[in-house]
Amino acid sequence: MAVVLIHAIILYVVITFSLRLMGKRQLGELQPSELVVTILISNIASIPVEEPSVPLLMGIVPIFTLVCIDLILSAVMVGSPRFRRLIIGSPRVIISEGVILQKEMKRLRYTVDDLVEAMREQQIFDLGEVYYAIVETTGKINFMQRKDFQPATRADVERGGSTSDPPSVVIRDGVADDEQLKLLGLGKCWLNEKLRENSVSAKQVFLMTADKNGAVILIKKGAN
Repeated sequence: MAVVLIHAIILYVVITFSLRLMGKRQLGELQPSELVVTILISNIASIPVEEPSVPLLMGIVPIFTLVCIDLILSAVMVGSPRFRRLIIGSPRVIISEGVILQKEMKRLRYTVDDLVEAMREQQIFDLGEVYYAIVETTGKINFMQRKDFQPATRADVERGGSTSDPPSVVIRDGVADDEQLKLLGLGKCWLNEKLRENSVSAKQVFLMTADKNGAVILIKKGAN
């Protein structure tokens, strides 16, 4: 019994430290790769606790190996947006301008029940209130209501209360997102013109967002 207790305490400390190294979020916000690592760590840690005859290192070494792999993958994803999209995917719009994009929902294997349940979780009970919805890489759906159902702000009053899709990221860490440009109805020519106006190349841009009206926010690399 004493051996099991000591193993459990040591592994508790090791797992807590490992998850701190990963530095991530709540369970529901984990990316697929992070969730896999978390599940594997829990399974590996249970072996030395359930089998006192198994050396403790048989649990500690694989746990730190998985954490190191996760840290390496995270570093690669920071430097390579394409690799990041390959591993965890990219956010997908399923409602735009109040219209449900049925092909996109089928592609994501989301049902109407999934959509309605996600709406209720955000206190939205009428599909007619929804103007825009996007599925995040964690699987969570975020909604934007029509202006008629949002508390009015001074900016809304000055604009006449019109609703439009929120801005999308068109350049992240120097790499243009052709898919988002297409969804916005913009193209490479438009993007190149905006870059010329700001006297930068795509590789010099840390973050650039745009909406369907062509309004942009551009942050150069090393600006902060």
